[in-house]
Amino acid sequence: MDKVRIDKWLWAVRIFKTRTQATDACREGKISINESSAKAASLLTVNDVVTVKKGGFQFTYKALQLIEKRVGAPLAVLCFEDLTAPEEQHKFEHW
Repeated sequence: MDKVRIDKWLWAVRIFKTRTQATDACREGKISINESSAKAASLLTVNDVVTVKKGGFQFTYKALQLIEKRVGAPLAVLCFEDLTAPEEQHKFEHW
């Protein structure tokens, strides 16, 4: 698999609890791929950078593996690299 829908991937790697939440976030303009606004059907490839605006915070991830099926948290974290800015992580941790 060399491409996967962004809404499926966000749900599969546990960024969102449901695929509907991931789809809604795309529709609301809260998801971008490589700094371009992403629709739910936008295709993600390995090494793409995904930005997620969620709960007043902005998270940034680099896609390392493409999956469509939801996996457990220990496997999910292997599918992306967290590139979120340290100051944003600090705000989130102390929220």
